[in-house]
Amino acid sequence: MTKGTGKARIIEADRSQLGWDLVDLDCWLPADHLARVIWAFTGTLDLSALYAAIKSVEGEAGRPAIDPRVLLALWLYATAKGIGSARELDRLCSRDLAYRWLAGGVPLNYHTLADFRVGQAAFLDKLLTDSLTALLAAGVLKLEEIIVDGTKIRAPASRKSYLRAERLEEVEKAAKARVESLKAEVEADPAASSRRRQAAQERAARERLEKVEAAREVLKKLEAEREARKKTHPKDESKKKEPAASTTDPEARRMRFADGAVRAGYNAQLAVTSDHGFIVGIDITDRRNDAGFARPMAEAVEARLGQSPSRLLADTNYATAEDIEALGGREENPIDVYAPPQPVKEGTKPENQARRKAKLAKEPAAVKDWRQRMETPEAAEKMKKRKRIELVNAQTKDRGLDYLPVRGLVKAKAIALWHALTHNLMTAIRLDAVTLNGMAAAA
Repeated sequence: MTKGTGKARIIEADRSQLGWDLVDLDCWLPADHLARVIWAFTGTLDLSALYAAIKSVEGEAGRPAIDPRVLLALWLYATAKGIGSARELDRLCSRDLAYRWLAGGVPLNYHTLADFRVGQAAFLDKLLTDSLTALLAAGVLKLEEIIVDGTKIRAPASRKSYLRAERLEEVEKAAKARVESLKAEVEADPAASSRRRQAAQERAARERLEKVEAAREVLKKLEAEREARKKTHPKDESKKKEPAASTTDPEARRMRFADGAVRAGYNAQLAVTSDHGFIVGIDITDRRNDAGFARPMAEAVEARLGQSPSRLLADTNYATAEDIEALGGREENPIDVYAPPQPVKEGTKPENQARRKAKLAKEPAAVKDWRQRMETPEAAEKMKKRKRIELVNAQTKDRGLDYLPVRGLVKAKAIALWHALTHNLMTAIRLDAVTLNGMAAAA
């Protein structure tokens, strides 16, 4: 009997071999997969506004449109997984099982995905209201106490894109000259291919000019704000440099982030419930600080859900005296504000202490009640709940809300709404309020 040579016999990979695969997406995806839950959830929603906007209808010419429910489910699932790029989502729809299952063979491209994400802000806002109302009716969401806070989000604008008035004027003149030059070339060039290429160049130059003009309008706004601050804080303003605006994202402001760095960004304002951390209010602003947002955030929550919270928790300086008076002093549905007062500096001169005491004596009753309330042990216990919003901020940023892949307040607000909807959906799933049968309240 001949012995073997000892060399192992193996089947090597042959990636050049053609083959046919039978794919059964529905069998491959686990029965309790998150993609199935999200698809079931979207089936409980009123999407009539999205279907009404489709121009392709039965009996008339035109290519069928993509089912908006598919696009909605894809972006909800992508946001839950921290995917913020339309190109990446497009790739996943052909490579990843869960995304392929949600797409269900519908032909997609990143342009369609990107346009849907930023073009549905009004619908997303209504969807947030409807889903919160359903959770409220089911008793899952309780609005008795809310927490408000702001968090900075990086914008897609570099430091070099920020120009001051003199340099911005130079760039604007150059951009106008470039547009006029390209327009003349397009009209004079008889070659169709060259004309198309030059038309694209002209369009790009025109878009550049529009951004520069928008930056000049923002710069006027910043200069007006600075002049107003000079009247109250002349020494502080004299130390600052001249205002600058970005030619990449004119609405993005240079602001200081939590790590101390100054970057282009937006300020996201959130209102969450203190029990489970549902996001009941969200807004995107270009304000650098959070002072004075307590009242508008509380009123926005009240307008959205038709009822007012009894208590509002905030950080120091978030709620101004005017906010506290407006919320706590109203006759119907007053809101008790819980926010630590500004501590008195050590070594304050006696005359300044006397002046402060006289000023406090003239404060409205609602503000005086707030100061007394914050000295009680009950207030200290309630303020411990404020950490809930820090957890919500961490969760949304972990899903990608630390950076905006879009430019402008309108598109930024749309991205924020996607994250609010996704966060609430994931919270409801954790509480078993949303299952494969859809939202419990809707069922």
